[in-house]
Amino acid sequence: MKVVLFCGGYGMRMRNGEGDLIPKPMQMVGPRPLLWHVMRYYAYYGHTEFVLCLGYGAARIKEFFTTYCETESNDFVLRDGKIELLSSDISNWTITFVDTGLETPIGERLRRVRPYLDGDEYFLANYADVLSDVPLDAMIKEFHDFGAAASMIVVPPQSSFHVVDVAPGGGITGITPVSDLPLGENGGYFILSQEVFDHLPENGDLVADACAALAEQGKLYGYRYDGFWKPADTFKERAELDAAYHDGTRPWAVWEMPGLPA
Repeated sequence: MKVVLFCGGYGMRMRNGEGDLIPKPMQMVGPRPLLWHVMRYYAYYGHTEFVLCLGYGAARIKEFFTTYCETESNDFVLRDGKIELLSSDISNWTITFVDTGLETPIGERLRRVRPYLDGDEYFLANYADVLSDVPLDAMIKEFHDFGAAASMIVVPPQSSFHVVDVAPGGGITGITPVSDLPLGENGGYFILSQEVFDHLPENGDLVADACAALAEQGKLYGYRYDGFWKPADTFKERAELDAAYHDGTRPWAVWEMPGLPA
C-alpha cells in the first residue's frame, strides 16, 4: 500500500534555536531525521511507495532525499575508486513530493494528493512526527476483518494531568489521573480507504470530519496498542528520542531487530 506522510506543518512546538529553520520531520533522531525513521518503519513491512505532503520546509526535505548518502548508514566496499554498497536504505523506495501548501489542514493535504494514490482502494497515512513499533501487519489484518473504511491506532493517554470532579457548590469530589481514565488517544498511524474522501470537505480535517463521520456509521476501527509509542511533537520529546537512539534503546527501529516478521 502507498503511504501518505503529512510533513508540511510549521512544528511551532518544536522550535528551539535552529528548530526555527528546520521543519519538524527533519529534526534529527540519531544520524537521520525523524521522517526517515518513519519511512524505514513502513519499508520494513514492505510498503515503499511514499507520498509526501509538503509545505513548510519543503526544500529541506527535497534536498535530503535528492542528495541522500547511502554510505552514512550502510556498509560498502571502495574498489578502484568506486563504491559498492553492501546494503541500502532507500534504493527501492518510490517517493512522490507534492507541495500541498503552507497553511493547509491535514484533510485538505490528503485531498490534494489523492491523484497520486492511483485509485488504490486502501492506503496508509501518518502524521510523520510519532515513532512506534506497532505491528503493522496485525493492524492491517484487524482493519480488514472488521470491514472498516478507516482505522487508527489508539494509545493510552499520555498526559500527566489530573481530571477534577467539581460539585455545583465548588467542592472537589474526586481527582483522577488522566492515564487512569478508560480513554485512548489517536496515535497517528492510519489505514484508510477511498471512502474517507466522501467525508472530507474542502479545507477539512481528516479526524474531525472524515473519521468522525465514519465513526457515526460504525466504519472506524481503533487498534488499541499499549506498546512503544512516542511522539516528537516538542523539542523535549525529540531530544528524548535522540538520547534513546544513542543509548541503543530504539524499539521503533524494527528493521534492526532479528526475529520480527519481514
